[in-house]
Amino acid sequence: MPEYVPEVTRVEVAGRTLRLTSLDKVMYPSTETTKGEVLSYYARIAPLLLPHVANRPVTRVRWPHGVEDESFFEKNLPSGAPSWLPRVPIDDVTYPLVTDLADLTYLVNLNSLEVHVPQWTVDSDGERRKPDRLVIDLDPGRPAGLHECAQVALLVRDRLAALGLDLFPVTSGSKGMQLYAALGGDLTSDEVRDLAMQLAQEMTKRHPELVLWKMTKSLRPGKVFLDWSQNVAAKTTISPYSMRGRELPWVAAPRTWEEVERGAAQPDSLHQLMYDEVLERVARDGDLLADLP
Repeated sequence: MPEYVPEVTRVEVAGRTLRLTSLDKVMYPSTETTKGEVLSYYARIAPLLLPHVANRPVTRVRWPHGVEDESFFEKNLPSGAPSWLPRVPIDDVTYPLVTDLADLTYLVNLNSLEVHVPQWTVDSDGERRKPDRLVIDLDPGRPAGLHECAQVALLVRDRLAALGLDLFPVTSGSKGMQLYAALGGDLTSDEVRDLAMQLAQEMTKRHPELVLWKMTKSLRPGKVFLDWSQNVAAKTTISPYSMRGRELPWVAAPRTWEEVERGAAQPDSLHQLMYDEVLERVARDGDLLADLP
């Protein structure tokens, strides 16, 4: 049999000539969403996504044959990466940086559906700065879902407001939610982690029927795990506006607090958003995370 040669399309992106391959490949069979449509989404959302990954080492989850096949997590710079792709060595890993649409398109063309970043940035010398944001990951244990996550989100919002922190809610594109807050950059990752852990313990003590601060499987059903560990320096979290490698082409989507309040009051009103819904919302509302680093 003749060797399969993927179709190649050459495009100009941010002053770079890129070879895009297999644009007709179906990445999400449930919706017949193709690789070309994934690339188009990232090109259209880039003005909002790029600021949230700027100066942050980028890790990716790649699905070479679509979401119904195997995936793998990639930290290192991809093999064969062009010399113009920005990079930063940290410990024993050389990570890519995403500074413009060409960088993003190159990585997405490698079937990187998910883009993950830490809560800290690097300076012009590639040195790690202290974290500039806090993230609280709300992970529901079945049968709990977004309804319960929204209830917990309101509790966390009110508690952190007392500390002078404004939270930004994001439905994760998977099962739960993330809550972000901007930080002044004066705390270490360990200090931010400890703050988040203390918050999780306090919420569990106050609302034991709803919140869990330890990943204990026997206690998970019907509760929301308040994952404080996402603030550990070595951990990364799905970037806002990134697609997810789930059955449907969901996105980690910023939400309004009005939506979260409605989701807490009405069990079925809050759902994960697909990429076309996110593009419609952005056209209408702009970046709900514009004030987040």
